[in-house]
Amino acid sequence: MQGVNSNLSLKELYKIDDHLWLEETIKLLKDNHLEELDLENLIEELENFGRRDKAKVASLLEKIIRHLLLLQYWTQEYQYNSGHWKAEIRSFRNQLKRNLTMNLYLDNELASIYDDALGYVIEKTEGKLDNFPQYCIYTLEQLLDINYLPENL
Repeated sequence: MQGVNSNLSLKELYKIDDHLWLEETIKLLKDNHLEELDLENLIEELENFGRRDKAKVASLLEKIIRHLLLLQYWTQEYQYNSGHWKAEIRSFRNQLKRNLTMNLYLDNELASIYDDALGYVIEKTEGKLDNFPQYCIYTLEQLLDINYLPENL
């Protein structure tokens, strides 16, 4: 194996230093030394990469929903916090725009993401509000639209 202690296999390197393993794997791919690849760990890393992307997008969508719900339903705090909530929504949408690939599963996960966001805002408002919708009232297109805000604001 090029660049690595010849007594150490790529599989062993993965257990010791995954960053160095990644560098060596990239070198092997670039040099077309495919027979030397640690395919088992490479496949695992690629699968993890996809899961991390999906989790990042879901997290940003959840934060958008949280702030939309607070903005739309927590009227007692609207005057003091609406500017902050709107700025956060924009920030999360900007991050999504940079990280989103359209082939992610978003529509299928929206109900679950909404449930998580709803749990958060109920906690945040200390359960004092009972007017939050039980089901997601926002479409994926609205959540991703940089300019969308609910009409009643």
